[in-house]
Amino acid sequence: MLKLLKYAKKYALCAFMCPLLMVGEVVLELLIPLVTADIVDEALPAGDMQMVLHLGGKMLLYALGSLFCGALAARLASVAGMGFGSTVRGEMLENIQKFSFSNIDRFSTASLITRLTTDVTTVQNTFLMLIRMLFRAPLMFVVALVICVMKSREVSSVFFVSLPLIMIFLAIGAPIALRRFKKMMKMFDGFNASIQENFMNIRVVKAFVRSEYEKKKFKKSNDDLYNASINAEKIMIWGQPLMMLIMYGTILGVLYLSAKAISAETLQIGDFAAIFTYIMQILMSFLMVILLVAQFFMSEASARRILEVIKEKPDITDSDSSVTEVKDGSVEFKNVSFKYGEAPEYALKNINFKIESGEMVGIIGATGSSKSTLVQLIPRLYDVSEGEILVGGVNVKDYKMHSLRDNVSMVLQKNVLFSGTIAENLRWGNKNATDEELVKACEIADARSFVESFPDSYNTDLGQGGVNVSGGQKQRLCIARAILKKPKILILDDSTSAVDTFTDAKIRAGFRNEIPDITKIIIAQRISSVEDCDKIIIIDNGEINDIGTHDELLERNEIYRDIYDSQQKGNDDFDLEGGDR
Repeated sequence: MLKLLKYAKKYALCAFMCPLLMVGEVVLELLIPLVTADIVDEALPAGDMQMVLHLGGKMLLYALGSLFCGALAARLASVAGMGFGSTVRGEMLENIQKFSFSNIDRFSTASLITRLTTDVTTVQNTFLMLIRMLFRAPLMFVVALVICVMKSREVSSVFFVSLPLIMIFLAIGAPIALRRFKKMMKMFDGFNASIQENFMNIRVVKAFVRSEYEKKKFKKSNDDLYNASINAEKIMIWGQPLMMLIMYGTILGVLYLSAKAISAETLQIGDFAAIFTYIMQILMSFLMVILLVAQFFMSEASARRILEVIKEKPDITDSDSSVTEVKDGSVEFKNVSFKYGEAPEYALKNINFKIESGEMVGIIGATGSSKSTLVQLIPRLYDVSEGEILVGGVNVKDYKMHSLRDNVSMVLQKNVLFSGTIAENLRWGNKNATDEELVKACEIADARSFVESFPDSYNTDLGQGGVNVSGGQKQRLCIARAILKKPKILILDDSTSAVDTFTDAKIRAGFRNEIPDITKIIIAQRISSVEDCDKIIIIDNGEINDIGTHDELLERNEIYRDIYDSQQKGNDDFDLEGGDR
């Protein structure tokens, strides 16, 4: 928690002024019982109404001053607290944007969302409570206790019994609470993952009539979170009555000892009224300290999870001699091998091939053969484990990542569109693209006809995730968006699977005729999608099985011939891709 406080520097003035104002509030609040005692013990017995009005005026001024200080402190605390939370979220998102795919693999999406929302809110509330109560509660507790002891040592002796009991309870309960709250936050990750998966795939759930199954899955994650929350809160559930018992026991003890002191005429009524007020302030202050400590322990688990994201070092970074210009779209793999993290087996083994700039190359292979993994190495979404990859004759590790990825346009297996219009989505490829360039890119991707058939044409709102267009239309828009980047290399990772073979052929013809200088790499599951490529690479179990033209492979390669024969028998959509990573 303390390590996160550096993100509050921007709001240091507010955070500094708040405790000072809280000190002013406490001082003025503590003066009121003393004035009350003077009224009861001096002004009223003497029947001096002028003195009563004078002291009453002082009480009113103290109360208004205390109110002003408290209200302004609360305002400053809110600004500092919310600003602190905003800064922490911004720092987390900034670092997440630098993550490579391997970094993202270590954090689930649901976990990142929980950390950005629930965890940050917990820490933010703790910080808010900290700057408001860190000075106020201890100061009020100490000063009020000192005044009580000065007025009556005998009555104040009650605290020397009750306070140690509370400290013992804290020492025992705090570590247990911390462990349980850590477990609860993990359950939040699972709960968010369940909700996110359900909502994102609601159409599939309905199509397969799996609503009941999803309800049961949700119930399990919800019950797990409920049980973990109850288990974490048990300390508070048992602690609160115990604290109340000690507090009211203290009050009873004070009342009993005060009654004896008044009877013995060692304590005046006014002093008793002041002491009783101070007692309530002492107990409330101590309760605030306990809540602050409890909140601090609760937030420790959240703070750790936040720091894990902030301190996560991107696996892929720019080198000191980063190259900013990509000369051309040539690609060469030299003895490349790759495995995911600490996985025991290599996903790709000893990959060697070269693609000339402007060539159109097809990649084909069975499910799980790591075709997608291979192309993700080109823009450094992952880094090779062994060997090297050259783009434009330069090792990809020597490029500035922004420059490399800006020149390698990739359409992933899962087509993603964002909320907004078609034009806004297309301009993700080039924010400065003209309307004419949008039209041209859509022509190449064979998307112009259906886009212009909408009443609002390019200003048609797609809805969240592009729900207003079909799968094939979504793929063509994603291809058009990638073309708008005007890259040196265009990679299509099974990005025409949802279009018919005629449309697929038109898109490839557009590639060859309209963007001949761009290197095109097409991963496909249909032979028809790659048969006119300059060369076709067959991947089998993470290794290159063969490289050649359609005719060459059909003549000599058994894997390619089997796929071709299977698709020619009528199953043109013979599944080669499936869940390929």
